[in-house]
Amino acid sequence: MRSPTVRHRRLGRELRRLREQTGLSPEAAAHQLGWSRSKLNRVENARLLPSAEDIGNACDLYGVDSIGKAGLIQLGKDAGKRGWWTAYSDVFTGSYIALETEATAIQKWEPILVPGLLQNEDYAREIISAARPELTTAELDRRVDARMARKINLIGSRAPKLHALVDETVLRRHVGKPGVMARQLDDILQAAAWPNVTIQVLPMKAGAHGGVEGGFSVLSFGDEDPDVGYVEGPAGDVYVEATDQVRRLKLTFERLVGVCLSPEESVAFIASVRSEHVP
Repeated sequence: MRSPTVRHRRLGRELRRLREQTGLSPEAAAHQLGWSRSKLNRVENARLLPSAEDIGNACDLYGVDSIGKAGLIQLGKDAGKRGWWTAYSDVFTGSYIALETEATAIQKWEPILVPGLLQNEDYAREIISAARPELTTAELDRRVDARMARKINLIGSRAPKLHALVDETVLRRHVGKPGVMARQLDDILQAAAWPNVTIQVLPMKAGAHGGVEGGFSVLSFGDEDPDVGYVEGPAGDVYVEATDQVRRLKLTFERLVGVCLSPEESVAFIASVRSEHVP
């Protein structure tokens, strides 16, 4: 199931709060709105984006004043806006990029590859072509362009805080022709100097650890919007939104931080590994 955007989730949560505030049951509200019980449930759980007319009718039923009504209708319009990533709808088939773009903080554990937001063009090309050898040159170029476009999200006044944990093997794995990994590690070192980026290395000497089940991300949005977990795999994407499951991912991340090298030690370690790769 695709995960809704942050604004969409906020809209659904607010409409549910207003209904509950009036004391209306889901069945009673759906009946008075002329909706099915299923439609009300999907609207409140952000599985269906209601029209401006639907939002207005709900506001009237719940006794929302004109200012609040206008605000919710605008929120609905914003939730349906096309973002930059829609230009790459053939590449980004889920909703992760929409969530990533709106996140204020991203926690990422990556045991296999350099995190996508930190990949440079040459590294990304090698990784994508290895995973998808059937792609034509044009299709490969398209996917590399899309991945590079994501990196813009880390720059600017609204850039999220990225805390990335990477396994030592990610740094030592030779990818592509000589020089590709050296340049990639140079780029990681450059990103580590940015104020909104923290990179830590989990050394092989740490042995068994809490992240052995695979990589994941946790995205935070500030205000009252709940965190979302994300796990990507060959069989598809999984969005983790249940509170207890997200809490488990965050606890796993905290435990991994505890066995990683410090950010300062990690920078020094990456620099030493970089010297092992042919420039």
